[in-house]
Amino acid sequence: MTRTIQISAEGSAGGPAFLNAAIAPERGMLLLQAQVRLRGGETFDLLTTPDQPAFGGDDDFNGNISFSLGGAILLPYANRITGRPVEGRRIETRVLGKTVRLPMNWGGKADGAARYAMHGLMLDAEFEVTARKSNRVAGRFHAGDFGGRWLSRTDVAVEYRLTQQALELEVTATNTGEAPLPMGIGWHPWFNLPSGDRSQAVLKVPARARAAVNNYDEVLPTGELLPNQGAYDFREGRALGDLFLDDCFTELTGGVAELIDPAGGFGIRVIAQAPPVTAFQVYATPERGLVVVEPQYNLADPFSPVWRGRDTGMAVLPPGASTKYIVRLELFVP
Repeated sequence: MTRTIQISAEGSAGGPAFLNAAIAPERGMLLLQAQVRLRGGETFDLLTTPDQPAFGGDDDFNGNISFSLGGAILLPYANRITGRPVEGRRIETRVLGKTVRLPMNWGGKADGAARYAMHGLMLDAEFEVTARKSNRVAGRFHAGDFGGRWLSRTDVAVEYRLTQQALELEVTATNTGEAPLPMGIGWHPWFNLPSGDRSQAVLKVPARARAAVNNYDEVLPTGELLPNQGAYDFREGRALGDLFLDDCFTELTGGVAELIDPAGGFGIRVIAQAPPVTAFQVYATPERGLVVVEPQYNLADPFSPVWRGRDTGMAVLPPGASTKYIVRLELFVP
């Protein structure tokens, strides 16, 4: 059984409000669920999470199940990293001029599709709970060099805070080693829509460009940034219709994305510090009434030569330095 910690909102708010949240410390401080009260007073599960997640099963290599539900914290990199496949379900690649071997835990589904590392190294890390109150929980993970898989050494501190007005996540990564530490942080919340009708859901993302990809199976960047135009221009808000998205939106003009369900009378703001957040990855398939909106430091495959020296958003921390990632969710009536 997964150990979870429940926190409850304090304060009073009219209209929609957060009620409670469930966090799993032994799954990298995964946010399993957040319950909200809708405008009409009914209770709604904000996140897509099955009653009994298949943690520890055959599909849970490197903790993969964590990013298939709820809201997983992605660290020390969000999104994909490519490299040369080697023994032991790993890839070998270069990071800041050093060779690292990372778990080869994802890839395309087509025959012969590329396999790669995905969404970091702490999806199933066990955190020590360092503080717990009715509306707040904090934990710490002494990651070291992530079992020899990353550069330098890392300490990670995570805190969730909940009021009826907002759910806030704060992640602090500190370089406790002697070498420079590359650090990318993201969060992967699977948002349900009260109406279940994704086609009329409106997405707003303050981004001038998106990263071109080779296809929507491997979803690997080509190194080109495309201007957001037409169906992909979400700066002023646009209904999703039947558009498939698995896209990294960047060149941000702000740090606030919105997802609105007009039929459900529901909206949620995803508020991130930008920078250090440089991109929102959005996943939305027409077949499902949900949308994933991921604020993240880095573009996909941030160390790939396809970027030709472009700054891809990875922080590089000198010894003793820290970086802080803060995301706030707010509910509103559109």
